[in-house]
Amino acid sequence: MSEGWRLPPKRQVQPPFVTWIAMADGVRLSARLWIPEGAGAKPVPAVLEYIPYRKQDSYRAHDDAWGATLAGYGIAYARVDVRGSGDSEGVLTDEYLDTETEDGVRIIAWLAQQPWCSGKVGMRGISWGGINTLQVAARRPPALAAIMPIGCLDNRYTDDAHYIGGALGHTNFQWGIGFKLVMAGPPDPEVVGDAWEAMWRARLEATPPILRKWLEHQRYDAYWRRGSICEDWAAIEVPTYVVAGWQDTYSNPVGRLLANLRCSRKALIGPWGHTYPWVAQPRGLDWAHEEVRWWEHWLKGVDTGVMDAPVLRAFMPYRAPSEVIPAEIPGRWIAEATWPPRTTERVLHLTGGALSDRAGPPETVSYVGDRVVGLTKPEWLDRPPVEQSLDDARSLMFPSPALDHDVEILGAPVLRVRIAADRPVASLAARLVELTADGESWLVSYGLLNLTHRASHAAPTPLVPGEAYDVELTFAATAHRFRAGSRIGLAISESLWPLVWPSPEIATLTLCLGDASTLSLPVRPIEAASATFDIPELHTPPSEGARRPETTTAPISPGVYRLDLDSPLTPALIRATGTTVSRGRHEVSDIREGEPNSCVWSHQATSSWQRGGWDCAVEAACELTSTADDFHLTESLVATLGGAVIFERRSTSQIKRDLV
Repeated sequence: MSEGWRLPPKRQVQPPFVTWIAMADGVRLSARLWIPEGAGAKPVPAVLEYIPYRKQDSYRAHDDAWGATLAGYGIAYARVDVRGSGDSEGVLTDEYLDTETEDGVRIIAWLAQQPWCSGKVGMRGISWGGINTLQVAARRPPALAAIMPIGCLDNRYTDDAHYIGGALGHTNFQWGIGFKLVMAGPPDPEVVGDAWEAMWRARLEATPPILRKWLEHQRYDAYWRRGSICEDWAAIEVPTYVVAGWQDTYSNPVGRLLANLRCSRKALIGPWGHTYPWVAQPRGLDWAHEEVRWWEHWLKGVDTGVMDAPVLRAFMPYRAPSEVIPAEIPGRWIAEATWPPRTTERVLHLTGGALSDRAGPPETVSYVGDRVVGLTKPEWLDRPPVEQSLDDARSLMFPSPALDHDVEILGAPVLRVRIAADRPVASLAARLVELTADGESWLVSYGLLNLTHRASHAAPTPLVPGEAYDVELTFAATAHRFRAGSRIGLAISESLWPLVWPSPEIATLTLCLGDASTLSLPVRPIEAASATFDIPELHTPPSEGARRPETTTAPISPGVYRLDLDSPLTPALIRATGTTVSRGRHEVSDIREGEPNSCVWSHQATSSWQRGGWDCAVEAACELTSTADDFHLTESLVATLGGAVIFERRSTSQIKRDLV
């Protein structure tokens, strides 16, 4: 029974080993398995993690820890390299290909047929692994009994590392350069044998100019619909436990997954970023307790009570993360029995320079988008924002009166505005901030919309200069407590740089105030007693020297801004294999204020692997510039063996701007 459920006794685990799983076309995928002792006599369920991130070195420590954990509690763990990555055969040429999901279905069938397996399989993973967990589940493999996607998404166009509100994201190039190294990395000869070099050369030849491909699809077309589970929610029938963190951009789809999936489902959102709950710092969770409880329930048929808990458990922060990092974010765990949550809509009207509970007289206000706004919120993922006053001063600001009591929100705020632009292509960016009593401004959420996408990401249409449109901009979902004495602030600008590429021309936005423009907040009543939270928490003190996040906000010369991020090549020894893996990257973002097509994004990343005489390196680089009509993109890939260049390819592309 569920009452007082505890983790089962630990078991001995067989030493992990590597094996091969044959696919329908004969390509073999490399798998590493952790199996509990005694599984041959009494079969156990298995859990699959299936990603392209090199089980032999890059992910080895994670795999060792989690494989031992799950197998120690009587659940076999299988870690498989995606086709064409790590030590698996074949080539990898893009994200989430049909062959990848088809392979996933076959892997699950293979696991279920093993003599040590009970025939029940679960699937889990974070980021790529969370995304393909949903995609494989949508194929309905017969043996798949439950899933746990972490930091995942439902729409590849709107919520992955490519386009943001229909605008081209800087993250597209940060991720794209890293992904090139994934596609082009060598297999390990200790696993694949003498064939390793031929396999590597085949990968290098097959690695495409992937950034060009992504840039050729600037709207939500068939390319992005492939693998977007929002196209058919009903395809997923197995029980689903979605996990995310509020500081992770991938927390945004959680509410849609809860609202639209029709299977047994639940979710948890913690205070962390794009990471696993058990490694989150300074506040994480003893996740083995919760994950084993989930698998025991759905893979073993044990009544653990995991489904008796609310549909959503989430952390309610009392401060914006950047206000307190590196210290622990104050707050509490909350629970929602149903989704959508029990919130009420508080509507604030945009009046002359303020937010008000009542509409003011009709009037218009204009904003010229010739200033660089966004330096305090420079990244889509990982790098947290800093104090917002600099960008507030360059935006249209609408502060509320000081609050006389705490106000908590849970969900996605919505900005509804009547707006015109003097150019056929323009964007609308909005930041929701807490303006504290001591004069600071901290980011709570933000939203951005390419206004040519106002009706559809699939069929954008140019703006008619001077014509007003009623536009709805949904912010990123969030949870936050605005403190008594603070003010709620709305900051509006034409863009956020370097978060997205600038519009083709300087655009002036004109907003109609009064009844025509409002901000809606999903206000959650503060309960009298805190919700029960039975997952053990982990608290890690900040490391010595830890500091608040920082970013460059000052110009390098009058009107010229540069963000220069250099991570030198840093070696790490994988003791289990004796391999030294080194990684480094350098990215530069430049722009001259008032000249949108002066923007330049350049990226370079390197990975190397060395063990004895095995000495391989791959370097990828790109640079993006534009005119008002076209993007100009260069991409390069260089590989060396023993210090000598064995492969080099460079491509240059001119790509028409498609209302972006």
